[in-house]
Amino acid sequence: MYRNRKLILGIIVLMVVTSVITLAVSSMLFLEWKRLNSEYVIAFDPQKVNKENIEKFNIVRSVLRDRYYADVDENKMLEGAIAGMTQSLGDVYTVYYTKEQMQRLMEISNKSEEVYVGIGVSVMMDNNGLLTVVEPFEGSPAAEVGIMPGDRIVKVNGEDVTFIKDEDLIINKIKGPENTYVNITVYRPSEGKNYEFNVQRRKVKYAINLRSEVLENNIGYIRIISFNDRQISRIFNEALDRLLAKGIKGLIIDVRDNPGGYYDGVVKIADRLLPEGIIVYTEDKEKNQRIEKSDETELGLPMVVLINGRSASASEVLAGAIKDHKKGMLVGTTTFGKGLVQDIIPLNDGSGLKVTTARHFTPSGVCIHGVGIQPDVEVRLDDEYKDLPISQIPRGDDNQLMTALEILRAKVK
Repeated sequence: MYRNRKLILGIIVLMVVTSVITLAVSSMLFLEWKRLNSEYVIAFDPQKVNKENIEKFNIVRSVLRDRYYADVDENKMLEGAIAGMTQSLGDVYTVYYTKEQMQRLMEISNKSEEVYVGIGVSVMMDNNGLLTVVEPFEGSPAAEVGIMPGDRIVKVNGEDVTFIKDEDLIINKIKGPENTYVNITVYRPSEGKNYEFNVQRRKVKYAINLRSEVLENNIGYIRIISFNDRQISRIFNEALDRLLAKGIKGLIIDVRDNPGGYYDGVVKIADRLLPEGIIVYTEDKEKNQRIEKSDETELGLPMVVLINGRSASASEVLAGAIKDHKKGMLVGTTTFGKGLVQDIIPLNDGSGLKVTTARHFTPSGVCIHGVGIQPDVEVRLDDEYKDLPISQIPRGDDNQLMTALEILRAKVK
């Protein structure tokens, strides 16, 4: 009898201890570091992570450490595993930066000079995570050797860069000392084959991000080439004020081939144009929203916005807001479809993450990611110009621009 009671008591104690341990383990956060028996371990939530995957991780780590033919740096392996976590999400905009890469990214973000050493191209990531040439700058080394819009950069100095899902990391590989050469391999979809170019790095002027002029019938024209300029809203407002002072009666805003840029810049530009209401809002996984609104002042002119398949991100914020507020007509072809928002998160050791934290929505509540924005009037360029950058199309042959002019001429009579 005494033995049975002792056995029952032992079982109860064991059950209590097990429950406490289970509760403690369950409360551990994914990748929370713990100091245990003088060794660092990685704790996982057993409700979310299969035990078999943890065992497999440890087996692979042990095999590589013990069986690989050369010495293994386990810190580098762990950093590779961290980078692999971001890649496993399948989101080309979520990226891990090493300490060196993060430092270079911050240097690029904080620089304001008008000249840099490189090959002279504007680029964007396509939906497959391939760095795509939007346009070689006029007179640049890239233009001289024959790199074309739409070319996908697949190798830099013989290194495959298709697995690198961040444009800044690839650009860092392309840049280098002045008058040195870099070997660039591109895939040209229009021809279905690769081309290899040996390109000299030279001092290149950053492309001017905005151009403006008065066209026929007192119609103003502003082309925003990129929003990747902290001063873009000021530059836009100054250009618009000059056009208004010249007595324009209508306005064309051209965001064709514009890959996007700073979120706050496009919001300020939209505020100048739109009546009171929502410009854009973002929503994270918890449904928390951040809403950007315009005030009651607006531009009292008829507008047309020119768009195409290389109008992305911030360009789509502007086009979507103007369309939803019925402040202007969209002319051209469906936009790229990037409706995601990223945050840069520095880590304690100097490395960092770029993480997609939210989606953005047009005022009517549409997330255009992967879909794009359809024009009100679809107009395609003639075949001979469809692969050229907008800046290289003769004005008289630019049937998208001609359509915009025709629409506004009817409104400003």
